[in-house]
Amino acid sequence: MRVRKAVIPAAGLGTRLLPLTRSLPKEMLPIGRKPVIQYVVEEIFSAGIEYILIITSQSKRLIEDYFDGSESLPGEVFYVNQAIRPDLPYGLAYAVSLAEGFAGNEPFLVCLGDCIIKNSSANSLLRRLIHTHETQNSAVTVAFEEVAPEQVSRYGIARPSSIADQMFPEEFQLDDIVEKPSRQKAPSNLAVAARYVLEPEIFSYIKQTQPGAGGELQLTDAIRLLLKSGRPVWGVKLKNEVRYDIGSFPGYFKAFFEFSLADEDFGEEFSQYMRQRLL
Repeated sequence: MRVRKAVIPAAGLGTRLLPLTRSLPKEMLPIGRKPVIQYVVEEIFSAGIEYILIITSQSKRLIEDYFDGSESLPGEVFYVNQAIRPDLPYGLAYAVSLAEGFAGNEPFLVCLGDCIIKNSSANSLLRRLIHTHETQNSAVTVAFEEVAPEQVSRYGIARPSSIADQMFPEEFQLDDIVEKPSRQKAPSNLAVAARYVLEPEIFSYIKQTQPGAGGELQLTDAIRLLLKSGRPVWGVKLKNEVRYDIGSFPGYFKAFFEFSLADEDFGEEFSQYMRQRLL
């Protein structure tokens, strides 16, 4: 079945960006001329997706206000409000579970709302993810990025299915995915890169998932349960794309700097200013 739908989890509290996120959701932070989430929405629609569901919270009405009434979007955007209660486990798997009614019986994309993927060609990462998912009859397909060995403890890390896959081809089947392993125990340096294609069966595995790291429901743990049941999971490696993680101040500063330099009208002026400052 063709992938027509996408989910953007955007209900996180953004605590690593305090005090900035006290008044502005991290997904609405400006990167160059646009907020973070607009880049994500544009990436999704450019891959041929027709419908987007954004998981928000009561404190993030700015996201709904920003997109509501926009006539320039080539598809439809819907919202669901994630309740904020101390008795809920939260986590990415919990947010994804709120999209069960939206997904129905169709496969769907998940694109994290605080991460920008900058594509350098028309054959975008999302198009390649969808192509691999469909051609390999995968139950889950995940984007991965090679990271430095000292960074593996921050991410879900892939264990490719065979020794040959350690050469890291563009697409590979997974034997396992490990949430935030130590550098010594990491099966590779391929880190989850904030983009997924999921079959609707994932919801049944989320319901079986117990709270994991941080007391939250981890999507990685639900995918591991699916893998253990014998269902195929594939990975697609970033090729000509660059991932910008806006979840921390270093990532935010780097993204704003890079996108400002690339601005069509003011990039050169900004570049000259930076060169003068660095002399």
